[in-house]
Amino acid sequence: MSFSMSGKPRGLVLCISFAACCAAIPLVVCLASSPAYALSEIKREELPPTVTPPADDDMSPPGSTVPMPNPVGTPPPTIEPAAPNEAEPDSPADGGVTRPRVDPETPVPEVVYDLGKLPEPVRRMHDLIVEACKGGDIEPLIGKGDSATQISLTDIDGDAIAFLKGLSGDPDGQEILAILEEVLDAGYVHLDAGTPQELYVWPYFFALPLDKLDAKQRVELFKIVTAGDFDDMKQFGAYIFYRVGITPTGQWTFFVAGD
Repeated sequence: MSFSMSGKPRGLVLCISFAACCAAIPLVVCLASSPAYALSEIKREELPPTVTPPADDDMSPPGSTVPMPNPVGTPPPTIEPAAPNEAEPDSPADGGVTRPRVDPETPVPEVVYDLGKLPEPVRRMHDLIVEACKGGDIEPLIGKGDSATQISLTDIDGDAIAFLKGLSGDPDGQEILAILEEVLDAGYVHLDAGTPQELYVWPYFFALPLDKLDAKQRVELFKIVTAGDFDDMKQFGAYIFYRVGITPTGQWTFFVAGD
């Protein structure tokens, strides 16, 4: 039997193509069954997730927002000025008028020695107090209630005369009476003339800067206080020893010491 050779090349090509297809089928099946690691998917996993900010959040830096102007024709808001504090005038009851009256911005008041220049009610009360000091008993002049003489910068407990005796170096309170008489022997000043706080005050050091006292005035001061007291008061800046105040109507307003 004879065979034709013309069909050999075509048959060989078909055999090779069939073998290649058979070898490719397992490879395709293997790839299809393995996890999908596409390059695009690998790169997507390596990138951080994208965060989309909420639409309502204001991401502008603090202070970068420009306030919108009021609509045209809208009047600007009215700011009411704060009401000034109206200070109540000092009264003898609150101790305000008993404080030293040294003000470097105001003229130094006149120092007066002549008791004849006092209004009659003031002169009469002055003389009554001096007479009571000499006699050793000022209780009738202290008064009671709202008209009582202020004898302390703070409230006191108990009887006023007992309080004064407690301030004295002796049990009968005669030392404090001697101080009171010495204070009233000094010159005086007339303060706040024509106002509800008008007063006549002894001694005049109450209203004078201590560093402005001349030699004569310092001698007068040492009749009332010691040199050590004077040094302490210079550091404070004012006379803070005992002083007496009498109103133009003759009311003995205060007899106090301290600041």
